[in-house]
Amino acid sequence: MGLTEKEKELVAIGSSIGGNCIPCLEYHYEKCKELGFSKEEMQEAFNVAKMVKEVPNNKIYETAEKLNNLGKLDNAEPPSNCCGDSTCC
Repeated sequence: MGLTEKEKELVAIGSSIGGNCIPCLEYHYEKCKELGFSKEEMQEAFNVAKMVKEVPNNKIYETAEKLNNLGKLDNAEPPSNCCGDSTCC
């Protein structure tokens, strides 16, 4: 037994938000409306996606603040390059 179509669409709403994909969000929002989700139910899915997405966002800023205040991370060696590519970012 797998997920229902309704459950899959709520997952798709969260995935669209997590992936910053506006066309996907618009598509899955319309599908959720067609499947009978209320605005309140969709808002709850939005809120969960937002909370999940905020964790890495907050962590990167915490790391930036640590670097700025301490000059380095706790006992961390600076990487030879950032992303495994010498032409990082």
